[in-house]
Amino acid sequence: MIVTRIFASLLLATATLGAASAQTYPARPITLICPYPPGGATDAISRIIQDAMTQSLGQQIVIENIGGAGGMIAATKAARAAPDGYTILIHQVALAAGVTMYKNLSFDAEKDFATIGLINTAASAWAARPDLPPKNFAELVKWMKEPGRIAKIAHPGVGSFGHLAGVLVAQELGATVTQVPYRGAGPALNDLLAGQVDMSSQSAVQSGPLIQAGKLKAYAIIGRARFAGLPDLPTMGELGYKKLNLDFWHMLLAPAGTPRPIIDKLNAALRHAMADARVKKTFADGGMDPFPPDQYTPEAAAALLKSEIKLWGDVIRANNIQAQ
Repeated sequence: MIVTRIFASLLLATATLGAASAQTYPARPITLICPYPPGGATDAISRIIQDAMTQSLGQQIVIENIGGAGGMIAATKAARAAPDGYTILIHQVALAAGVTMYKNLSFDAEKDFATIGLINTAASAWAARPDLPPKNFAELVKWMKEPGRIAKIAHPGVGSFGHLAGVLVAQELGATVTQVPYRGAGPALNDLLAGQVDMSSQSAVQSGPLIQAGKLKAYAIIGRARFAGLPDLPTMGELGYKKLNLDFWHMLLAPAGTPRPIIDKLNAALRHAMADARVKKTFADGGMDPFPPDQYTPEAAAALLKSEIKLWGDVIRANNIQAQ
């Protein structure tokens, strides 16, 4: 009986402290950990919502780029951070894939994070170096399957969306390729532009203008819908590869144990950002689709993370994809 009372008192004290900290939160700048270097889609999303969230919270959002291991190094640091709302994480498909991809992770993506809210989905282009010979997708398939051909596919890290998409594209086409890993989409894009690699799955928000300018070639969209900025580019599904109708998403998370009132304040700041006219225009211009407002809840983000862990776990196991 005494133990029960002590336990109840501890729970009450913890709840009281959480409520008190939430009343004064935030009292200093907040670090938003981005799991990839500048130049990639995830970094771009971070910077799009940064100012509007800062305005809502009354404290500066400071972006810290931590690349490596397909986004798992950043996720590990965020999972170990104090659950006080001053360290949050933006992540994407790679977080869900990493649960299966990396066997010795020191965190559990579902148990060690409190989801804050969903941000967006985005189209990706299957892009190529500007001097790649094929003129269309049919010619690309033929080129990739030529005897002795081993195309070089750049990706932003093992377990990233770009990596998984590249593996599935090669398998669906029946082509032999070499996967070339980088520490983020930015470095991969730079080598693609320089002709050091042949192809890559690149976010349309980054590659679209380069494709329009003729600095890159593009053969298809990886996603469920065409990209408005490249309306003549068909989706992989339209070309007959339904398994490549893949969604690329982003969400915000905090360390598990972050008090719910603080999560709610961060969620409100995210909603404020997503309703901001400048943010909405930037998303629209970049071919990025915000989630519907009724899906901005922490619960909706948790449900998506759970379902994506299963989805990509099945893909990784079925295709024997391994971290290298």
